[in-house]
Amino acid sequence: MDVYSDPEKHVLLKNNVKMPILGLGTSHYGGFSGAAVQHAVRSCGCRHIDTAKRYGVEAAIADAVQASGVPREEVFLATKCWPSDYGKTSTRAAFRGSCDRFRSDYIDMYLLHWPLVPSWCTDSKQLLSETWRTLELLYDEERVRCIGVSNFDESDLLELLSDPELSTTPHINQCEFHPFHNPIRIRDFCSQHHIQFEGYCPLGKGKILDDPVLVEMAKVYRKSVSQILIRWNIQQRVVCIPKSTKPERVEINSQVFDFSLSEEDMAKLSSLPQTLTIFDRQEIQSRVDNPLPDGYRLHYGSSLNNGT
Repeated sequence: MDVYSDPEKHVLLKNNVKMPILGLGTSHYGGFSGAAVQHAVRSCGCRHIDTAKRYGVEAAIADAVQASGVPREEVFLATKCWPSDYGKTSTRAAFRGSCDRFRSDYIDMYLLHWPLVPSWCTDSKQLLSETWRTLELLYDEERVRCIGVSNFDESDLLELLSDPELSTTPHINQCEFHPFHNPIRIRDFCSQHHIQFEGYCPLGKGKILDDPVLVEMAKVYRKSVSQILIRWNIQQRVVCIPKSTKPERVEINSQVFDFSLSEEDMAKLSSLPQTLTIFDRQEIQSRVDNPLPDGYRLHYGSSLNNGT
């Protein structure tokens, strides 16, 4: 049974778009592997690939999807608009560029990457408003199947929803999410407003894979720690996009629909101390103001400023 016909393997957004609950995250940080994307789509049943213009890998993803032999229309492609591209004209141009690199006349999901704006902007509220309005127009024009935001907290969402010109509430809010960074208040807010919550960094960038609680739980279920973490996401109906550049790990991460965590173990993971935040807003602001090119990590490595 494929992801679009199996209710456990997709979420139904408020506009009735089916979004695969498990996808593959990609970025320029830590490298990119077209072979991993191709294997995910062709051999692991993955039908959801997440990226961003900032990462500079959209064209490579299109190549990998084409090489997989799976039709484009079966693959849910998601990308994001970086804050330096915010604004009526520049956001539309950025979207058009993403479509060109995907070699597609539409994108399944388009997000605002951060609620931040370049420091030179004198009216951040207006810039975010007109940028969101541009996404609404792209949605109305059926150039994108669903629109949303990333890294928005409650105050960011409240400001967006209070905009008198708003016509479409975000379908998605994508945020960092793992047992050591579990933003319950944001999740509750999204639920109240029918905004699907999506989590990135479900494996905590590898920083939590040796946690004793997780290691012991993996032994009990005879699964990997990564499978335990992904299953914890899925059982909460949180869209999950683990990243890996190794085909064998992509395959392991896809094998999470043949077991369930007990209520007790779900609660145990949900009560772990909140001790890890991968991305900090203040640090990201400097990257928003940094004129480094998209995908700079792939081209220049660590010789340039670290970024996401």
